[in-house]
Amino acid sequence: MRVTIEDDFDLEKIANCGQCFRAKEMENGSYRFITRDKIIYIKKLRANTFDVSCEDYEWNSFWTNYFDLATDYKKIRNEISVANDYFKEAAQIGEGIRILRQDPFETLISFIISQRKSIPSIMTSVERIAEKYGKPINTIYETVYTFPTLNEMKSASLLALSNCALGYRAEYIKDAVEKIHEGIVDLDELKHKKDDDEMIEELKRIKGVGNKVANCVALFAYHRVDRVPIDVWIERVINEDWAGHNFFARLLHYGGIAQQYIFYAKRFANSE
Repeated sequence: MRVTIEDDFDLEKIANCGQCFRAKEMENGSYRFITRDKIIYIKKLRANTFDVSCEDYEWNSFWTNYFDLATDYKKIRNEISVANDYFKEAAQIGEGIRILRQDPFETLISFIISQRKSIPSIMTSVERIAEKYGKPINTIYETVYTFPTLNEMKSASLLALSNCALGYRAEYIKDAVEKIHEGIVDLDELKHKKDDDEMIEELKRIKGVGNKVANCVALFAYHRVDRVPIDVWIERVINEDWAGHNFFARLLHYGGIAQQYIFYAKRFANSE
């Protein structure tokens, strides 16, 4: 099926801006995205026109929300650009990035894994968890495993988790699964929190979840686009490029989107 997307939408940038770890570029130039039990292959044909591997109903009822297509990113990018020249340049480089609306459980586990790991290593560990605890889905291109649900992981032992190349993070993931299963942390209830700080503090009840991971979950799973995760790249920007000043405070409503533009610009564009 072919779809038209008029707003900012760059598959390579969305897949590589650090917000998800299972997106993959295929040999034919399409990109695979997988979330829950749904998989889509999407390929750009020409400006604003894309071929997608699902039917109209699934595209409109699920994937348009996943890709946040109801949000005007051109408008947001213009608002970010007027904050200062640094934001303007990053927004130009990052044009096409959108904040995916991801599954909270997968996002939490993935960003617990992300601590002090390179992106290729994170992807390897995430895939090992999916292969061990998820379900296989056969597509015309490959066999893909769904990311496991809470129920599929609730009996996971520390030893079995350690075999997924998690290192010390295996203990954190086991604690996360146990606290969510026992209702100590309710991921469904978190989406109703109006106060972002309350959400952050709830997430930090899980062992190994600090400000950075909690803000990643708030931004990428609950679409709190004012949250700014401070990872090594953003810390470097603040300390080296901004002389220790955190200019994200100028962007009260879209700091998290600006963070993605800057992350992409620093990690990819400036390394070319």
